[in-house]
Amino acid sequence: MSSLAKTPATIVTGFLGAGKTTLLRHVLENAGDRRIAVIINEFGDVGIDREILQGCGVKGCGEDGIVELSNGCICCTVADDFIPALEGLLGMAEPPEHIIIETSGLALPKPLVQAFNWPDIASRVTVDGVIAVVDGPAVAAGRFADDTEALAAQRQEDGSVDHENPLEEVYEDQLLCADLIVMNKSDLMSEDQRAKVAAEIKQTVPRAVKVVETEGAQIDAAVLLGLGAAAEADLDARPSHHDHEEEHDHDDFDTFIVDLPQVEETETVIARIAEATGSHDILRVKGFLDVKGKPMRLLVQGVGGRIQQQFDRPWRPDEARHGRLVIIGQHGLDREAIARSIAGE
Repeated sequence: MSSLAKTPATIVTGFLGAGKTTLLRHVLENAGDRRIAVIINEFGDVGIDREILQGCGVKGCGEDGIVELSNGCICCTVADDFIPALEGLLGMAEPPEHIIIETSGLALPKPLVQAFNWPDIASRVTVDGVIAVVDGPAVAAGRFADDTEALAAQRQEDGSVDHENPLEEVYEDQLLCADLIVMNKSDLMSEDQRAKVAAEIKQTVPRAVKVVETEGAQIDAAVLLGLGAAAEADLDARPSHHDHEEEHDHDDFDTFIVDLPQVEETETVIARIAEATGSHDILRVKGFLDVKGKPMRLLVQGVGGRIQQQFDRPWRPDEARHGRLVIIGQHGLDREAIARSIAGE
């Protein structure tokens, strides 16, 4: 790479639980000798995604390769957090050949793309592409969309209805900004569902964007890295529901942490997590459990009623062993009731 060439950066966006971190792990495992750095945009104050990546055992997932921003929205503090993070990576003795940014599942990607026009980095980094990861089964179930016919009827009956769906807006903004859309978890969908979701995506996005179906977010790294989109110079082609707002935030959503002591067995706890998710307006659960008699920590991730679990790595001698879950949902979560439910109180 010549001294004048810009370092490519890939933005991975997608709603909560779509499979962004899983996709990142797969890319890192299959990137060969390419020097890749990852910036994680965590929503909340615990670095679960960073912990998941560092637990993968892949060369390059160490402290130097991962930078964590915990404000939940990179673009909102671009001069304070994001640019210093980029400059730190670019100033390394062996700077990365490619940078991957995993956004918060509730982040709007367009303002982040705009941030690459910031004078301090515009001449040094380019947005190689924006990848939107879609939770296929969730979209097929209508989890992010309103019943448009029912809403139209309601508006016709009551002209005062002024409806906004923050979930649908975030989801659509992520699609509208994308250069490649990964429809994940296709193995959990029927052929008709896959065709329907793909058609809905193409109807939402006004320009030609490739939709790729994946299982377990497994996709060739060469497909994701090297799109050459220069997205920061193509903002007009990426419309957003929030184009005319001075700023945006996460006021529609809440996040908090539930700490748990060591558990005797997992089945009961997982059932309580699923029950709490179904009974409250929880969008996403992710974190770890400490299981008695097990040398490895149990990674727990849930979207809707689907709770996944796997032992990901041994507990380190220097870390405190206890469970910790991040709960993310729409504004107004009953935090105490959720915590009690998960704890079995």
